This record gives sequence, structure tokens and C-alpha cells, in this order.
Amino acid sequence: MNKNLVLTGMMGVGKSTIGKILSDSLNMNFIDTDKIIEKKAQMTVEEIFKHKGEVYFRDIEKEVCFFSLKKDNNVIALGGGAFMDKDLRDKILTECISFWLDLDTTALVKRLKISKKRPLANGKNLEKNLLNIYDQRKSIYKLANFKITCGEKNTQLIVNKIIQLYENK
Repeated sequence: MNKNLVLTGMMGVGKSTIGKILSDSLNMNFIDTDKIIEKKAQMTVEEIFKHKGEVYFRDIEKEVCFFSLKKDNNVIALGGGAFMDKDLRDKILTECISFWLDLDTTALVKRLKISKKRPLANGKNLEKNLLNIYDQRKSIYKLANFKITCGEKNTQLIVNKIIQLYENK
């Protein structure tokens, strides 16, 4: 069985999109933790934040992520804040191969202006909020095994780079 491949990074960077392509390419299962959380809570992430709060969301997120990590041979796309949890991060760093998908905040703002499904990015000051979140998280994201700068690269180039690093680890 293959070690789990875990994708972390900011909301909107493409973890779910890239994760699905990676899982197909590597013949592994794909787990999108936000989708599992939504199914479990029978609400969207946005609704959970609105009606139950971030603490409630983080509790479910931690439970779902730990459960997902118990299985082997998975590509796991974490929610943007999941890697901030020290217990979860420690487990990922000792048992999985992790990739930080990084994208400059200007490009993230463009992507997130289109989506209204990101509770921490919603509001009038999207760019300022995003910069604050990125500044808080980048020192933790950089603890991942590998950093992939997405920038102008197309999705297949990113996938190919991750596969190369994953298979040589």
C-alpha cells in the first residue's frame, strides 16, 4: 500500500481539483475532507460556519481528517485550515507525504471573488482578509514535505511534479 499523499494550502488554491487528478493518475482513492464534513453535518461549510461556528467546524474537521488518515493509498485534500491543527499536522508529517500548494494572494483573490462558498474569505475586505489568513498560515504550511508553487503552471504540470516527488520519496 502507498503512503497517503496529503495536499494542504489556502482555500481556492486547487487542492480538490489537483487531488482528483492525482488520485486517478496514481490509482489511489481520493478524499476531499470538506465534502465529507458537509455530508456528515448535512450542511455546506459556509452553513456550518454561519449556524454552528468555526470551533464546531474545526472539531468535525479534525475527526474527519484523523479518520481519513487511518486508511492507506489515499490522496487527501485538506481544508485550508486543517494543517494548522498541531496533532493532525504531526500525524501527517510522520505518516504521510505532504504537499503545500502555494499560489500568490493576488491570484487567490481573483479565484475567490467568483466563489461565495468560502466563509473565511467572504466579506467586504476579501484581499485584506486573505492576506491576513495567508500570513498566519504560511509558516505552518511550509512544514509540509514539499512546496509546490502553482503560479502560472497548468494543472497537469503541477500534477506531474507532485507525482515525480511522491514516487521518489
